[in-house]
Amino acid sequence: MSIAAVAPELTVGTWNIDPAHSEVTFVIRHLMTKVRGTFTDFAGSVQIAEELSESTATAEIKVASIDTRNADRDAHVRTSDVLDVENHPVMTFSTKGVRAQDGEYLLDGELTIKEVTRPITLTVEYNGVGEDPWGGTRAGFSAETTINRKDWGIEFNVPLKGDKALLGDKVDIQLEIQAVRA
Repeated sequence: MSIAAVAPELTVGTWNIDPAHSEVTFVIRHLMTKVRGTFTDFAGSVQIAEELSESTATAEIKVASIDTRNADRDAHVRTSDVLDVENHPVMTFSTKGVRAQDGEYLLDGELTIKEVTRPITLTVEYNGVGEDPWGGTRAGFSAETTINRKDWGIEFNVPLKGDKALLGDKVDIQLEIQAVRA
C-alpha cells in the first residue's frame, strides 16, 4: 500500500521527533492503584517511504530521565534493582515493518531494555499533518502497546499479604509523537 493512498499529505523523507511536543509515558500497577510515569529525555525519527510497509522509525530514550512524580521512587527505579541506569543508560526502539490490519496501523519493531531485545507491536493512530507557526511541517502520531517487564529481565518485586505484590508485571506504554519534516 502506498503512503499516498493512506496519507497523501505525509511526504516521503525524514521526520524528526520533537521531544518538546511529544510524550513517552507508561502505566504500571503499584500496590492497589496504577502509577503513571514519563521519560523526559528522548530522540528519534520517522522515515516515510513510498510504500507504507517500508517506512521506519527509531528512538532512543535516556532511562535516567524517568519521572513518576516521586523522587524516592524514581531513584529506586534507576538502581540495579530495576532499570540499572548506570550500566544501561538508554533503551532503544527500531521498526521492522509497518502494516495495516483490520483498519488499524501496526508498527512491528524491537525494544531493547537492559541489553535485552524483544519484538513488540505498537498500534498507531495517524493524527494528520499541518503547518506550525515557525514555518515547519508537523505530523502527529499516537501509539500504544503493553509489555511484560519480566521479558526484559526486570524482576524486582516485593511480595505482599496473600498473592499480591508491590508491582504488576504488565506495563502499558503510550506515545504522543509530533514529528517535524527535516
